[in-house]
Amino acid sequence: MRKIKKAVFPVAGLGSRFLPATKAQPKEMLPIVDKPLIQYAVEEAVEAGITEMVFITGRNKRAIEDHFDKAYELESELEAAGKEALLDLVRNVIPKNINCIYIRQPAALGLGHAVLCARPVIGDDPFAVLLADDLMDADPGQPSVMAQMAQQYEQEGGSIIAVQDVPREFTRQYGIVSGAPYKDRLERMQGIVEKPMPDVAPSTLAVVGRYILSGRIFSYLENLGKGSGGEIQLTDGIAAMLKDFPVYAYRPSATRYDCGSKLGYLKASVALGLKHKETSVEFAEFLKNIK
Repeated sequence: MRKIKKAVFPVAGLGSRFLPATKAQPKEMLPIVDKPLIQYAVEEAVEAGITEMVFITGRNKRAIEDHFDKAYELESELEAAGKEALLDLVRNVIPKNINCIYIRQPAALGLGHAVLCARPVIGDDPFAVLLADDLMDADPGQPSVMAQMAQQYEQEGGSIIAVQDVPREFTRQYGIVSGAPYKDRLERMQGIVEKPMPDVAPSTLAVVGRYILSGRIFSYLENLGKGSGGEIQLTDGIAAMLKDFPVYAYRPSATRYDCGSKLGYLKASVALGLKHKETSVEFAEFLKNIK
């Protein structure tokens, strides 16, 4: 079984739900405490043993490239000022053995199209997809969500989709899975549909932003027509593929924060602020005294 060594990060979205904050900066660069969302996703992939990070970018996304690049002027100033701790922080945003690759998505044609843009780099290899909007905070004592999924992939050999239960009235916001129990936290998928209305949703098991996919997915995506919203939907590609090959739905041991929404972003900021070694005690005291 080939190990997962490549990950795709679709980061070309406009971030319209966070305007005007995202007018001049990518939504993926919005910070949670002291790290941008995209760094949390990359660190999660690194923990899973992934070494090739493929960013599918769009216009106004140069800040992401700059974040993972060497910052000569900043490093020189920190070094001259003797700020060694900050210098180490800047130099170790990403481990030295990690390769970053940037591919421009020419038009916003959907998540499936964004993934398809990575085909020249991925080839036939299995690969991960991480949506930085979904911040995954692994449960205590557990590896990162992508590391959990990589373990499942190595055991089962089929594509793995992360899922969680959502209230039925929210099914219209997600890809929704139908499946049969298979193992602990794992179901054998029987179907998947993009954003069904609550009265016709096959379940309340919603896809969240983590995938491990066989390289076969590309041949299904390239033969799709436009789906929901007039876009090429990754959900539709997975639905076509699972007719021929096994796909599993995995419930990760983690808390998910939907940082594509203002409320989810605020929840993540509070939760991680309460865990951060520099802020946890005083922040907890502050929150207790809010009226």
